[in-house]
Amino acid sequence: MNYQIVDLNAWNRGSLFQFYINQMRVVMSLTVDIDVTPLVRFVRKNGMKFYPTMIWIVSKVVNSRDEFKYGWDADGNLVRWDFISPSYAHFHPEDENFTKLVTPYTGELGEFHARFLRDREKYQTLRAVAENQPANHFDVSCLPWVRYRHFDVHVFDEGKFLAPVITWGRYEEERGKLVLPLTMNIHHAVADGFHLSRFFNEVQGQIDSLN
Repeated sequence: MNYQIVDLNAWNRGSLFQFYINQMRVVMSLTVDIDVTPLVRFVRKNGMKFYPTMIWIVSKVVNSRDEFKYGWDADGNLVRWDFISPSYAHFHPEDENFTKLVTPYTGELGEFHARFLRDREKYQTLRAVAENQPANHFDVSCLPWVRYRHFDVHVFDEGKFLAPVITWGRYEEERGKLVLPLTMNIHHAVADGFHLSRFFNEVQGQIDSLN
């Protein structure tokens, strides 16, 4: 994994970052309804699965924006990763448990989809967090049993977890469209409401571009 150490004095967000890390640790959470009609049509047409395809879409948007790629190296330095990969939950309905996996991100959907399927098969019997999870990851989960209006995740560390936490629920038909609630949690030290809002707009744009 590659990264750059951030020089707070040279970073145009350095002062804001220090304020929200040292004085007012705030995590923002926003849920937006996304039209996934084109995505459902795309996966059915191409014999793909919805879950890994949606993971790839949010991963692509996350990796296109620096504000979502900050973290800490082993020495405690603030860094910006070259890329970050999704750490996702694979649910096992037979025993109502799950496996936590990281599938390395790639910008090519077909390759990522194939990696996901291989990883899921490899860890089919595991009921834990897979070993050797990379530091350059963000969190993804899904609640396909409910269409919620709001969802929040509290990360109980020192208030320095900088990576996005992304969740979505069940999609349902509404006025001729398939609508899915999508949530992002992000530390205010690295992003503002503008960046949070842009994430949802760009996810919708990625979905709309599928053909």
